[in-house]
Amino acid sequence: MIFPMDSEHGYMSDKEKYLARLRRIEGQARGIHRMVDDDTYCIDILTQISATTSALENVALALLDDHLTHCVAHASEHGEDAEEKIAEASAAIKRLVKS
Repeated sequence: MIFPMDSEHGYMSDKEKYLARLRRIEGQARGIHRMVDDDTYCIDILTQISATTSALENVALALLDDHLTHCVAHASEHGEDAEEKIAEASAAIKRLVKS
């Protein structure tokens, strides 16, 4: 669901923190590229991929927590369709578990 521009998402209060984390993840991905380009040992590359995957999963879990504590709670408190927000969270969890 797309929210109007004046709607604040749950992660907005921590937006800079999320952006900093994502910049670090971008750096990790570039590092993996360099490792392959430099013919680094396979296990070392896999270790870095695991760390990058974990970092992305942590961002995803934090965003999911923000969705539950902000978006779902806000919908429930304001008589909006909280069930829709919960269904969105459930679908996101299913996608995360499959990956």
